[in-house]
Amino acid sequence: MLVLAFDTATPAVTAALHDGERVLAESTTIDARRHGELLVPTIERVLTESGAALRDVTAVVAGSGPGPYTGLRVGLMTAQGLATTLAVPAYGICTLDAVAYGSGLGEPFLAATDARRKEVFWARYQDMRTRLDGPFVDRPADVPVEGLPVVGAGAALYPDVLGSHDAPPYPYAGALAALAAERLAAGVPLDPPRPIYLRRPDAVVPGAPKRVTA
Repeated sequence: MLVLAFDTATPAVTAALHDGERVLAESTTIDARRHGELLVPTIERVLTESGAALRDVTAVVAGSGPGPYTGLRVGLMTAQGLATTLAVPAYGICTLDAVAYGSGLGEPFLAATDARRKEVFWARYQDMRTRLDGPFVDRPADVPVEGLPVVGAGAALYPDVLGSHDAPPYPYAGALAALAAERLAAGVPLDPPRPIYLRRPDAVVPGAPKRVTA
């Protein structure tokens, strides 16, 4: 097994390689505006650091969101393209699942990422591996925290409302790759690399021009 995993659903452009036992290499750059520029060099970096060749990859995994439309599609389209080129399967894993897995928590909690527009994407977990509910998008004040710890960048942005927890803020690809490798080894079916959209994209097709009358 050699799993190449990456995520572009948050400001973290992150990639990692996992051999079924451990993370061989991982690289992350925090830049919300350059997903398209940074992802391929990041993938090349982890391949070089691990000493592996792209042809050795047996599965490609991308974070499937939720996240902003433009960044999210960079990772998913790259996953589909690489999988086709390599003739290997491509999978998608909820980005919040990677945040949750990276927390290492064994108790109930919420994971939240920045959804912009003063909102957060969030989901509820039984533990780091088990999502109970979500994902959803809400204003921080409308998230039913109910005294549970909240992990992720969403909590860091709104600590007065969501509280905070000492856990990685982003879905780092090392956690995403480890979660994917664990599920694949256990025979757990993984989803195809399709985006999780919880609202419409900002860009819309312009309507017909208005008629000008004299």
